[in-house]
Order: sequence, then structure tokens, then C-alpha cells
Amino acid sequence: MAERGLDVSVLPKEVRDLLAELELELSEGDITQKGYEKKRSKLLGPYIPQTQGVDPTLQEDHRNQISTSTSAPTQPASKYHRGRSGGTRDERYRSDIHTEAVQAALALHREQKMALPMPTKRRSTFIQSPVDPCTPPDTSSASEDEGSLRRQAALSAALIQNLQNPESWINKSVQGSSTSSSASSTLSHGEVKNQGVFSIADVLAHARLENSSTPPDVTTTSSSSSSLDRPSNFDLPMSAFVKGMTRGSSKSSLMETADGVAVNNRISTKIQQLLNTLRRPKRPPLSEFFLDDFEEIVEVPQPDPNQPKPEGRQMTMVKGEPLGAVSNWPPALESALQRWGTSQAKCPCLTALDVTGKPVYTLTYGKLWSRSLKLAYTLLNKLGTKNEVVLRPGDRVALVYPNNDPVMFIVAFYGCLLAQVIPVPTEVPLTRKDAGGNQIGFLLGSCGVALALTSEVCLKGLPKTQNGEIVTFKGWPRLKWVVTDSKYLSKPPKDWQPQIPAATTDPAYIEYKTSKEGSVMGVSVSRISMLSHCQALSQACNYTEGETLVNVLDFKKDAGLWHGVLTSVMNKLHTISVPYSVMKVSPLSWVQRVYAHKAKVAVVKCRDLHWALMAHRDQRDASLSSLRMLIVADGANPWSVSSCDAFLSAFQSHGLKPEVICPCATSTEAMTVAIRRPGVQGTPLPGRAILSMNGLSYGVIRVNTEDKNSALTVQDVGHVMPGGLMCIVRPEGTPQLCKTDEIGEICTSSRAGGVAYYGLSGLSKSTFEVIPVNSAGVSIGDTPFIRSGLLGFVGPGSLVFVVGKMDGLLMVSGRRHNADDVVATALAVEPMKTVYRGRIAVFSVSVFYDERIVVAAEQRPDASEEDSFQWMSRVLQAIDSIHQVGVYCLALVPANSLPKTPLGGIHLSQTKQQFLEGTLHPCNILMCPHTCVTNLPKPRQKQPGVGPASMIVGNLVAGKRIAQSAGRDLGQIEDNDMVRKTRVLYFVFQQQFLSEILQSRAQSTPDHPLFMLINAKGSAVSIATCVQLHKRAEKIAAVLSEKGQLNTGDNVVLLYPPGIDLIGAFYGCLYAGCIPVTVRPPHSQNLAATLPTVRMIIDVSKSACILTTQALMKVLKSKEAAVTVDVKTWPIIIDTDDLPRKRPVHIYKPPTPEMLAYLDFSVSTTGMLTGVKLSHAAVSNLCRSIKLQCELYSTRQIAICLDPYCGLGFALWCLCSVYSGHQSVLIPPLELDTNISLWLSTVSQFKIRDTFCSYSVMEVCTKGLGSQTEVLKARGINLSCVRTCVVVAEERPRIALTQSFSKLFKDLGLSPRAVSTSFGSRVNMAICLQGTSGPEPTTVYVDLKSLRHDRVRLVERGAPQSLPLTESGKILPGVRVIIVNPETKGPLGDSHLGEIWVNSPHSANGYYTIYGDESLQADHFNTRLSFGDTQTLWARTGYLGFVRRTELTDASGERHDALFVVGALDETLELRGLRYHPIDIETSVFRTHRSIAECAVFTWTNLLVVVVELCGSEQEALDLVPLVTNVVLDEHHLIVGVVVVVDPGVIPINSRGEKQRMHLRDSFLADQLDPIYVAYNM
Repeated sequence: MAERGLDVSVLPKEVRDLLAELELELSEGDITQKGYEKKRSKLLGPYIPQTQGVDPTLQEDHRNQISTSTSAPTQPASKYHRGRSGGTRDERYRSDIHTEAVQAALALHREQKMALPMPTKRRSTFIQSPVDPCTPPDTSSASEDEGSLRRQAALSAALIQNLQNPESWINKSVQGSSTSSSASSTLSHGEVKNQGVFSIADVLAHARLENSSTPPDVTTTSSSSSSLDRPSNFDLPMSAFVKGMTRGSSKSSLMETADGVAVNNRISTKIQQLLNTLRRPKRPPLSEFFLDDFEEIVEVPQPDPNQPKPEGRQMTMVKGEPLGAVSNWPPALESALQRWGTSQAKCPCLTALDVTGKPVYTLTYGKLWSRSLKLAYTLLNKLGTKNEVVLRPGDRVALVYPNNDPVMFIVAFYGCLLAQVIPVPTEVPLTRKDAGGNQIGFLLGSCGVALALTSEVCLKGLPKTQNGEIVTFKGWPRLKWVVTDSKYLSKPPKDWQPQIPAATTDPAYIEYKTSKEGSVMGVSVSRISMLSHCQALSQACNYTEGETLVNVLDFKKDAGLWHGVLTSVMNKLHTISVPYSVMKVSPLSWVQRVYAHKAKVAVVKCRDLHWALMAHRDQRDASLSSLRMLIVADGANPWSVSSCDAFLSAFQSHGLKPEVICPCATSTEAMTVAIRRPGVQGTPLPGRAILSMNGLSYGVIRVNTEDKNSALTVQDVGHVMPGGLMCIVRPEGTPQLCKTDEIGEICTSSRAGGVAYYGLSGLSKSTFEVIPVNSAGVSIGDTPFIRSGLLGFVGPGSLVFVVGKMDGLLMVSGRRHNADDVVATALAVEPMKTVYRGRIAVFSVSVFYDERIVVAAEQRPDASEEDSFQWMSRVLQAIDSIHQVGVYCLALVPANSLPKTPLGGIHLSQTKQQFLEGTLHPCNILMCPHTCVTNLPKPRQKQPGVGPASMIVGNLVAGKRIAQSAGRDLGQIEDNDMVRKTRVLYFVFQQQFLSEILQSRAQSTPDHPLFMLINAKGSAVSIATCVQLHKRAEKIAAVLSEKGQLNTGDNVVLLYPPGIDLIGAFYGCLYAGCIPVTVRPPHSQNLAATLPTVRMIIDVSKSACILTTQALMKVLKSKEAAVTVDVKTWPIIIDTDDLPRKRPVHIYKPPTPEMLAYLDFSVSTTGMLTGVKLSHAAVSNLCRSIKLQCELYSTRQIAICLDPYCGLGFALWCLCSVYSGHQSVLIPPLELDTNISLWLSTVSQFKIRDTFCSYSVMEVCTKGLGSQTEVLKARGINLSCVRTCVVVAEERPRIALTQSFSKLFKDLGLSPRAVSTSFGSRVNMAICLQGTSGPEPTTVYVDLKSLRHDRVRLVERGAPQSLPLTESGKILPGVRVIIVNPETKGPLGDSHLGEIWVNSPHSANGYYTIYGDESLQADHFNTRLSFGDTQTLWARTGYLGFVRRTELTDASGERHDALFVVGALDETLELRGLRYHPIDIETSVFRTHRSIAECAVFTWTNLLVVVVELCGSEQEALDLVPLVTNVVLDEHHLIVGVVVVVDPGVIPINSRGEKQRMHLRDSFLADQLDPIYVAYNM
């Protein structure tokens, strides 16, 4: 860390000034962290002592990467991995040079202790490792969140000793990660919040360990005390309840120009004026949204000015030697077979081996010819009837043969050629879920294959149905299976001879090829191409008749087919085929075959060299002296050089000559691209190229001289094929010729190459008909070239070098990386104990406008958690150091669980697909988004607020009109009941007290039913008429005055289950002059969680008495309750089950309507317990407002399925019927647990027109009854009577749920217009309610990006980043709302998001607090605007929303102003200077995987924490980590800091169906969640 040790004070003044300017730019967000470090490095470069021979910029890069990564002690690498595990492609990427480089890079990290926090696994599921976990210190700003006081004690004793290297965390937190410099966004309103952005120096100052508050250790596990059953919802306040809330500073800001047009708006001023005159919402045209505006979002990395650029001249075409015209070359391949089959019938053609590696059968040329003839005749003449020919020349047939049966395959292949049908060799499908199997099926379908040839043995092994038929494989067409064993073939008549014309351009066969994305394409090879390729190979390899060739490759495709099946027959070679199954058992079998048969040529892969290398000590007498050519088919792999070297050094003593090793480069499209010719003994071997990895990543050839750690050594793959022409073109865009020092895609032109992708003409044209152009864009000749898919260059002496494949190319931030290179680096980190060699996959996934590298490997069963985690963190360092690229995700999966190809390799595209689908099931995972996502947008800088001056110039901050709206005037509406002549009723509505109204009704209409309680069976268990309710209230009032001896104004807790007893007790309190406090009774099965809330409300309200039932009184005094609370300190408990027939001396009448009527206690979603005071006047006005909005009269019936303990639910359950005289049918929500259709059947039974429910009730019905609509219809349930179905809530309307409900029950007659929502808050429980008249609720689509800036921009439906919002019902009569900036308290325009303020006669009077702190109440309940109308008193709802004028008209004929609620201000997360609403992030997360039952988000030490409930198998837990990280990054441009996977039911949900995120946050910090898995993203 040279620059850390540099004394800045000794630098020249101008350098110091420039450094200070840089610090300022960084602190104000004008420059990214990356740009800052680059410029700083440049400034300090001349003053830092450099390592000799290392480029200073490169040295600086290394230094930065070292500082942000971690290390563990290294072990000496073993020379070779001795013990071989069967079935692995073991040391394929082995390179001692590379291993040394990786070890050297890791040694640089050795001094640094591991500072990465280990992920947490549940001990019951996973083996817990003994490593001490370690969490990052909080390096955010010095403000505290609302839980900090409670955590102070825990913080002081936290894991300081584990934080050995705070700098690494500091660096990460300062880099452009998702954490902004603002404080944790879960601040409550009263806290002071430092909005400044810190410089690095500030962060370092705050990060001193002795002063820092380390977060508590949440990585240890304990049993959960809070995993409650989901159906039982409880209100769980935080342990330190808050009686009053303050709203000091809030988190809004203004980010628009003066006239409300977004800064980046693309609409010109004149069009904008036109839109304003039309008074329509500003909606950009739909087309604009499908032009991706990522330029505005993403910080596009600027190109490095020091990056290497190609400097050579433009390359010239490279010609291969001319293809010699040998006199005895046949005119077609079938002619060669006919010649050898008739003239040399006894000569051996092909020898097959048994599983032990011993020769089991030799096919002669005579047998091959005769059997092929029989098959050709059978195919053309014997498959159908005389009238119906099944197969015609030119038709395609599938060849399905196992890899250990070359004899049957070669007969079938030549049989097809002779019959002039086109063979499509494919793999044997073993199960319906084979990796990539459905893609092969798609190829067969697109080729029109209806017939499959196979052997009898293979057919018996295929999976079958119960009827004995072959199963239809996933994605495969229906096939007719034909067995080609000799006994089933018909002998052709003597006069039948196949037509063998000279080779033409007709297709000969189709070879399948799997693309990078996993799609399978068929490369069509013409007869002339097939013949020309055989001729070119014969000339290049100098094949002579009668030679023996050992083929270890797959004979169905690629070099195995070309050498072992085609060229061998043309040259009358004897091929020994060594299948993969034999190699797994006996890796030396191919060496033994070479020795036993004195073979001249062997065709192998690097894997086979390695396997022989590991087993060669067992075989001392094998000699390879007969070999004149050892063809290494994957010599194009950059790491093949080490395989060849190691094999040569081991087998040179066994007669292997250095010059016989011949690497070659092949591709399915261009076939053999280049091959090294066998050298003459004694001549020097070709040199190697030692290239700079950094140069390669920019596509430039630079000889590496400076840093051997990041060098790549490659060997040549020989010269261009005879008769071929080669050029190198740019891989992307137009095929422009590369310069001589530039890496590009190799293109070849010759007769020996593929013709097209079968059936894909467009793709074929861009691959098989490429015309290269020069730098001026002019075509060079008219000869078409074929793109080979190989990346490389032509070196000195026209030698071809390959450095990678297009399919393995990882383009990250504009730089190219080769997947094979990354694999080799990972495997150089001593993986012996942790992962299997050869079972590792590297691919890239597209996340947030760039490719991200993912590494997946199979973990050994005996690897410990600690070993795995250390290996993973060291792999990250190694890749970072050597390739200068960050790994996004490293996943370890259980042994044998990665999808494999038929020959044992990893099926890359299938692995990638499983990763993205969440079906990979890792057992260990490490995500590093903080280090490798460098293109996040800059954090938003807050602009200064706008004051009264904007009103003076007549131009409001945003929009042209103040965002405000009002309901009808409450005083001037004619009431139908008042028009009636009945004087008594007229008198009723002059009363201001509900108690008087009840007495009046008891006299005037004594037998009119007000309430009916429904039980789970759907029958009415209790009915209360006016007089019955009045008499019950009298009895309770008498008991209160006698037993309770209460004074007027004393508080009384009502502890009842939902029912009529609760209503009677409420009015009894009013008659006695007491103040009722309704409290949800404790859950008898879970007293520990629910009783403390009851106790807390009793204590806070200072209640003198508890009214309850006999059963609940027993619960309160039980032993179980005594464990949780002190039962001896309960106030007086009165059981109201059996009341004496007594009347009170007098019924209390309050002296003024402003007197307190009742207290409404509730736990907010942020976990705060608050009680609000409601006066008699407010209660009467509320009931009158609801009566007028919903047209409630004495003849009406409404159904209520709500909890009756607080808010609008309590008002509807207890108050409104008494005021309006309508009958309320009461359905306790808990009864739905027993009878899920109770609510709907009750509505149908009583033909209810208006019903009220909660979101949780609607969700239960949607999930539980959605599939049973036909059953419900059969039971006679009909919902066509419903006029309004209102969801009572204090949150943003849940559109998805209400729409699902409407659609599902449409078949039962439910009108799609019926379902609507209401909106209320603590300060005013009923602000909006849809009601019966007035326009339908409006739905708008707003731009999420603008919403994060507190701006409202309407977009079209379906636009990217759009959020649907629906109106929360119509504003109630007598209610006015205005949208206000919560910070400046100034009114906002209608294109701004702000806090909803309300003015209404039924607002609450204030918070109930035992301290009587009036300042809290004044701010919430009686506050004024800072400018504009400064006289009106408003109440602050604490919810953000906006008002929009719609095209609809209301009852008065005016344009309707709709109120849209976006979310609670308390709950918003402020990250990167932007405001996020948790529900938006949660909605994205919920969609990612079918096993996510629920999710919740909050922030912790400025990190975003996502908690997901897993409803599937626990092995899916780790699948969720990358999916959650991806979706939040893509859709919200945030990096998730922690992902917590928990059991279903852990996320606490209150009685209203709302998530209690702050309670969850406290449980997480207190380690009470018992998580399945906790992942800390780096």
C-alpha cells in the first residue's frame, strides 16, 4: 500500500490542490469512486516508489484489488493430483506456470486476515463451520436510527476483535455501492439526520475501531420465538413503544425545473405548452419507452486512456498449400467404400472394445459394405407398403446409438449415404429430463425427422411407458424407431445397386451444435464438402492405406467423426475406437491400444492425455514409439500447452517423440481450421507465444514482459488446411479485417466446410457467407468465408494461434475474458480438498446493463464449511488479481449435481439456465455485487428546497395547480332522513352524542335490529335490536358504577372477541361517562407474544378497569399468563357474561361535544404503539360522513368482515349502525379459518349490497376459493347483489389482489366495478371511501424512476419501470386534502409526491400521552402550511401521495380530483439519495421464484436487507440469493447487502394484513429469526 504510506504534506502545492479538488468532486458526487481512484493514482504516480518493471497503472490496479479482497494462508500445491476420482474431466486446465502465477498473486494477500463475513446456515440443516463470523463495521454517517438506543449496550460488546482489517470494508462502503452516505432510512421523524456526503477522510475518521459501533453478531443461530402461524395475525409493538411521534426532518426533495418539467424531459417547450393548454396528464408517447434510456440511468464507464490499442498494419489473407490431385482419390466417399468393400473385403475397418478395454469385434470393409447395402435397401424399400413410401432420398433420419457401439453407427451412417437419406447423428436420450435434450428434440423437429435408427440393445434401454412404447422425450417429435441389427435387414436383390453419383452440393449429413445460449442448431455438410474435407485431412495428416488409427473421441461428431468414420474409410485405415465408458474405467486403455496395434495415429483430447498421465505409473511396458502423429483435437484450448508438455515429459521415456504431438483447431461450422503437421525428427519445435492477459482483454496482442502473473502461454495449432484461405475479422459488427497485432475471429474459405445451419437462412448468411471488408469498409473480393467461432491470430511463419472461443467469451465492461482462462485460474487455487477438477462452469449473466461472471463448481462431500468459504474467497482474489475482473457470484453445488453432457463435460447453457431459474440448488454461495457492479448511477444530490418566492412569481414548484382536493360539503347536503316528517327521527340527527341517539332509537324503533353476529356455520348466533343494546348498555353502566366505582372520565379497557358484547360494553361506558379503550384479546395459544401488547395498552392508557368475558378473565389470571406478565397488578377485572338486572342512577351526558368519546390504540407497521383521542363531535361527524357517502339508511343491510379494535374497522363495527340505523351483519374474520367461504356465502344469503373487508380476508378468499368457483356456484352463492365491496386499509391499494379477486369471482356474478378501497390513517381514520355514487376509481401508471425523486410522471400501461396505482376511494364529505412537502411544509403541485395533509371535522384530537406533551400533538394534528393558505389547521397523515385531476366528473359536475396513496413516510427507505417504497422492492422479489411465500425489506447499517420466506424445500434456500440480488439490481438499481431466508410465517403481519418491517428488523438484529440461511453480499 505504497500510497497509504505516502506523506501528502511533502507533495508540491499544485498536487495537493488538485488532490483537494478531487476530494471535493467525490464528496459532491461529481465523480465516481473509480474515477476518483484513477485520477488520484495518476497524480500520485510519480511520487510512489515503483516495483521494478511493472507498469505504474497496472501496479495501482493490483493495489486497489488487493485492498478490497481477502486472503487465507496458502498451502503448497501438490505436483499432480494422484488419486483419480472416476468420471471427472480431471486436470484438464492444469498448468504449473499458471498455478505459480496464481500462488504468487495470492501471496500478495497473505498478510491480510479474512474480513469477509461468512454466510450463516441453520445448524439443523447444514453443518456449521467453526470459523468466527465477522460483520462489517458501520461506516455510514454518524446519525443513529430509531433502534440505536436499544442496541447501544449490545454494540459496545460486539465483535471488535474480529475486525482485523476495517480498511477493506471502508473501501467497499466508499465505492459506488448501493449504500449512500445518508443515514439508515428507517429513521423515525424526530431524529436529526446528517445529509452530507463524506469524503474518504471523514469515513476513515468515523471508522476508528475504538469509537465505532459494530453491529451485533447476527450470524449465530438460536431457536425462534417469533415464527408464529400466519393465520393468527397479531399486532406486535417494538419493545420500546412510542406514545407520540414527531416529524422533525423528513426525506423529500425537489428535483425539477421551475415549471415542473423533469430535467431530462425530451418534450420541447412548445409541445409542453400545448399539453398544458389541453389540461391532459403529461404522458410521453408509448414508443419513447421502448427506446431503452439506460444512458440516463447507468454510469457508462469511460474508456481507459491507457488501454492498449492495435498498432500493426491490416492483415493479409493466409493461404494453405494447394490441395494435391491424387490420382486414386475417389469421386465420392461411397465410391471409396464400394472399392474397399469389393476389392479388400477382408481388411479390418473398425475394432470395437468391451468395457474392460479388450477388442470385442472387428468390422471388415467387406462386412461394412454388405451391411450398409442391406440397410440402404431396407430404408428405401421395406419400411412402408408399396403404395406408401416412408423414406425418400433427401429425407432426414436420426441416428441414435450409444458411444460404445461404433460398429452399428458406422453401418447406419454409410447405409444412409448409400440410400441418399441425410443422417442426423444425435445422443441417446436416457431420461425425459436430459440436459439439453429438448433442444436436440427441437432440432430433430425442425429437420423434419420422423424416423430414428438405433440398435436392438439401445432400443431395449430406452425408457418406456406402461404399454411398452418408447416415451415421447421432452421437446422431441413423434418418431418411428427402426432397429438396424443385421437380422432385421432385408438382403437386396442381385440386380439392385445403389446410385453413387460424383459428390455434389446436396446435403450429406447434419451435425448438431449447441450454441452459447443452449439452442441446438444443425450444421448441414454437403457431399462435396465432406469429400473435400477428407482429402484435406488425408493430405495434411499424410494418411496411407492400411495404417492403424486409435480414436478416443466421440465418433458421432467433430474430429471423431471426421477422422474415425469418414477419412479412415477413404484411406482404408483400421480404426480402433476407445469409448468414454472404457476411458473412465481404464484411462490408459488408448495408450495400450496404440502399443498393441502399433498404431501410427491417435486422435485424443487434453483430458485423455491427463488421464493417461495419472495412471501411467501402473503401466511400465507400453511404448508409443510407433506413433507418427498424436492429434490433440482440442489444441485450440489455450491451456492445452500444459497438457501436451506434461504428457511429453512423462512418456518421452516410452518412445514418444516430441514432433508427433499435433494440436489442431476445429469448429462445427468450419470443420478443421488448422492442424500442426508432423515434424521431422531433430528439427526444433515451434515457439510459444507469451501474451499479456490485459492486452488480450482489449483484443490486442502484447508480448508479456512485465508481470508473469498475468501472462498466457499459447501454442500454435499449425498451418491452414490444404486448399484453404484464412483471415481474422473483428468478432462484433461488420467483418472488418483485423490488424496484425489484433485478436479476432478466425474465418476460413474452402470447399471443406459446413454449408448452412439447417432451416436458418438468416443466421446462416451471417455465418457461412461472410465477405471481409477493409478499414474503409470496402469488400475484399467476393469469396465467402465461414466464421469458425474461434478467437485467435496468425503469428510468424503463418502459424495459427487460438486464444479462445466465441462461445466462451465473457464481455464485461467492454473487456473480453475467456471462460476457460477463468476456469484455469480458479483451479490453480488448490481445489483438491474443496471442489472436483473438471467439474466447474464459468458463464456470464446479464444484470443491470452489463455481463456479470458466475462461477459454479461441484463441492466435495467431505469439504468443511470453512474450507469452502476460504477457497471461494481466495478464488475471488485470484481472478481479481490475474484477470482484473470481479466475480459476481461463486456457487458450490453438491457432487454430481451440475448438468452433464453425454461425454461427462459440464453442460454450460443448462447450468446457466438452472442458475437463472433458481433450480441449481447450491450448498455454498458467495455474491460480490458491491465489488463488480461499477456502473450504478451517481447518488442523487438534494437540491435546496423551494420557498414562498415560487408563489410570488406565480409558478408553483411542480405543475400549474396546487395538489389539493375536497369531498362534498358536509353541512349543506340534504339528508333523506331529515326530509322525513317523523319528528323523532329528525330529533335523532340533531344529537351530537351517540349515547343519546341510541336512547332515542330505543324509544322510537325499539325492535329494529341493528346488529346480527354470524358464526362459522353461517347462522345468526346473536341479534341486537335498539332496545336490547340500550338495556345491555344500561346494565354495564350500572356494574361500572357499582363494582368498578369509577369516576367520570376514567379509562376502561374492553377486552372482547369480535361480537355484540363488545358493542354493548362500548355503549355501557358511554352511559357511565367512562372512556372505552378497545383492545384485541390475547391469543390463548400464544400468550408470550400477544399478552405483552395488552399489558402495554393497559399501562399506557392508565385504565382503571377491564371489562371482559368469563373465559378471557380466566386466561388473564392463568399460570401461563403469569409467566409473561405480573397478573397481580391487573386493574379491576369485571366479567360481563352474567349481569344483574340493574339500571344506572342516571345516564351520563357530556357537557360539550369536544369531550373525549373513546381512545383508539393501534400498533403501526413501524412497530409504534399509538393511541389517539376521539371526541364526541368527531365521532358524530365521522358517522354522518360515512352515512352520506355510502347512503346508509335504516332499511339497508351491510356486511362487515373486519377486526373491530381500531380505526375504520371499529367505527363500522360499533358506531355507524347506531347513528344511521342500518343493520350490520357482523362476520368475525377468525371464523374464516373454520369456514373459508363464510363471508361470501353470508353476503349471498342476505343479498347484501354493501360489504366491508380487510386485505387479509380478501387474500384468504382469493387463495383458498379461487379454484372452487364452480363448487360455490353449485351451492347457490351469487354475488350479483353486491354494489360496493370496500377494502378497509391504511396503505397503498393492492391492485393485484383486488383485480385477482374481481376476476376470480366474476363467475359468481361479482361486478368488476364493485371492488374498491378506502384510506385512513392514525390522525383521521376515514379520509377516502368509494361510496355508492361518484365516478369509478381511476388507475394511473407512474414512472418508478421519477417516483424515487418524489416526482409524479404518468406513463402508458406496459411501459418499462411503470407502477400501476389506483385511487383509494372518493374523498369523504367534509374532508379536504392537500399534498405538502414534508420538509418545507409548503404546498406542492400535482406532479409532485408529498405528504397527504387532511382537514376534517372528524380528525382525531391528538395522541393520548401520559405526559401530556402538547408539542407532539400540535405538529401532527394542528399544523399550518409554511406559505400559501397559512390559516387553515391541518393534520399530517404520515402517508405520501399525490392528487391528479381526471377526465371524470363528480356529482357536482366538476372535474374529479383523485387522491393516490403511495406509501407510509415512516417506511420509506432512503438509499443513494433516492426514496424507495418497500412494497415496490418486495413486489419485484416476490416474482422471482415460485418458492417465495412472502418477503420484506428494511435497511441495516445502510445496507438493504431482504428477508424472504421459503415455502419450498430448504435446498432451494441458496437459489434465492442470486435471484433476489439480480432483480433488485435490475429493477431498482440497488445492491442488496444481506439476504435472509426464513421459514414461512416468520415475517410478522398485523391484523390489517400489513407487514411489521421494523419488528422484523429488531428480531433480525436480536438474532431471533432462526434463519435457514443468511448471505452477506460482498
